[in-house]
Amino acid sequence: MSATPHQPTVTEREARQVAEAAREQDWRRPSFAKELFLGRFRLDLIHPHPLPADEDVQRGEEFLAKLRDFCETKIDAALIEREALIPDEVINGLKELGAFGMKIDTKYGGLGLTQVYYNKSLALVGSANPALGALLSAHQSIGVPQPLKLFGTQEQKDTFLPRCARTDISAFLLTEPDVGSDPARLATSAVPDGDDYVLDGVKLWTTNGVVADLLVVMARVPKSEGHKGGITAFVVEAASEGVTVENRNAFMGLRGLENGVTRFHQVRVPAANRIGPEGSGLKIALTTLNTGRLSLPAMCVGAGKWCLKIAREWSAAREQWGKPVAFHEAVGAKISFIAATTFALEAVLDLSSQMADEDRNDIRIEAALAKLYGSEMACLMADELVQIRGGRGFETADSLAARGERAVPAEQVLRDLRINRIFEGSTEIMHLLIAREAVDAHLSVAGDLIDPDKSLSDKAKAGANAGVFYAKWLPKLVAGQGQLPRAYAEFNQEVDLSPHLRYVERSARKLARSTFYAMSRWQGRMETKQGFLGRIVDIGAELFAMSAACVRAELLRTTGEHGREAYQLADAFCRQSRIRVDELFGRLWTNTDDLDRKVVKGVLSGTYEWLEQGIIDPSGEGPWIADATPGPSKTKNVHRPIR
Repeated sequence: MSATPHQPTVTEREARQVAEAAREQDWRRPSFAKELFLGRFRLDLIHPHPLPADEDVQRGEEFLAKLRDFCETKIDAALIEREALIPDEVINGLKELGAFGMKIDTKYGGLGLTQVYYNKSLALVGSANPALGALLSAHQSIGVPQPLKLFGTQEQKDTFLPRCARTDISAFLLTEPDVGSDPARLATSAVPDGDDYVLDGVKLWTTNGVVADLLVVMARVPKSEGHKGGITAFVVEAASEGVTVENRNAFMGLRGLENGVTRFHQVRVPAANRIGPEGSGLKIALTTLNTGRLSLPAMCVGAGKWCLKIAREWSAAREQWGKPVAFHEAVGAKISFIAATTFALEAVLDLSSQMADEDRNDIRIEAALAKLYGSEMACLMADELVQIRGGRGFETADSLAARGERAVPAEQVLRDLRINRIFEGSTEIMHLLIAREAVDAHLSVAGDLIDPDKSLSDKAKAGANAGVFYAKWLPKLVAGQGQLPRAYAEFNQEVDLSPHLRYVERSARKLARSTFYAMSRWQGRMETKQGFLGRIVDIGAELFAMSAACVRAELLRTTGEHGREAYQLADAFCRQSRIRVDELFGRLWTNTDDLDRKVVKGVLSGTYEWLEQGIIDPSGEGPWIADATPGPSKTKNVHRPIR
């Protein structure tokens, strides 16, 4: 696709360089998941399971009780779905409760909740209505509060955080009509002019943008004398002259979502509102998402718990052939999958969140895996619930109620969850992002060997360094704790989880060997093997989930909270997960990737166009991508601040 006149033309190599520059380059703290991909099962990094401080628990539980009461008495989920709008009084009620300041420090008027309790709160609100969960998450996880917490000046924190804690709604604006996961082509500009920057451009899919008071905007500063330039982050007042919300978008799910198209035309932003130095915008965005991504699996956990509740109640009440449908194996397997997977997702979320709170581990891979795995598995659970419910699963809650049955919104939950596989990094992008981190150790010692731009002397030096690294690393992948029958014996209780941990240890080494073999085989072409990299990441996600499930089960056993049942659920999950892992390992080398590429070329060249005959295309007319040429808005401003 050719670039629009104002769109930067960027080569694939340039785009990769921009993405690489935005990465956190260093690993200053240990990472369980990073070690896992290197074939080292560092159980000591997550076991014993870290625990929150007593005062954090008390503060969190007190807020959860208030929030639960509000959700039960003030939120009409059916009304939001029917009218595709969250009532202003609901949003204002959440403001008064402090829900918009859950993650903001108390000295700025926030509640100062931990990541663990912030996520529990999102799971609770999201179960009442997912659009409300998205509203609160976009405001705090990626909106103004989090970037300022990490990168803002004291003056910026003093100015904006009290507003975000109680009165103002914030949004994060990165995506553009022709720019998604390739920010190197970002077209929105921020031109320095005295003590200001002047913004011009169009942003798409601005969650909260329709009702926001404050915006985090990513824009490109041109390089000039005294200005480094590059993609830069700004806090922008949504009511500024020249800011126009041109459309409130509608979607297949999350019908209450206030998501729009925002145009900037000659918008003046004080230099004091720039977050961090020029050119650091993408790094700020990615760092913000390190923990910000945990909000999505939080709502996926909430959805899993609801799916389990409905599956249990319905499958006990509905009889077929003389017994409840739950006791028919075909249905029972689905219920077991939902129960075991919900347990594992909560284990992954709580472990990652507690590690984020303690700040002693680098959790960038863990958070990304939680988002990837949670969004994929939650969709599967919701789909299985619809299947368990049969025709009633496909029927809307309003229709069920109209004919006298319980208004169960199973189809709505399936629709609402679908966006999580796209939000904040699609599954495909998450595969590539995590894979890049997973092979970081290899690239750091051998990257110059496969870089076509490096000189022979650079390659020789890299070869020597790689030889030293692999001479030490490869022998450690041959044998380990996973081959010792009594390893991880503390997990051998009424149910024995130790075989699963030994399996994880063996599989981690196998995963590392597979990655090394692939790099040796494909070298510079490795980055194009997206099918292979995706499976590598999916194996890592399963191994992480198995580890988290076992560690959580042991925590619950030692604290006397449903320990026996937790062990049963962890065992069921690990057995299900091991089947998926074995299949993924097989598909690393036995797949249709090469054939698929040939078919794709045929599809795009028109070779198979005859296959499309015999249908009517109901799509409307218009361009595939809307014009985003800078300039004044020609539409009515639908910005709707809530007071």
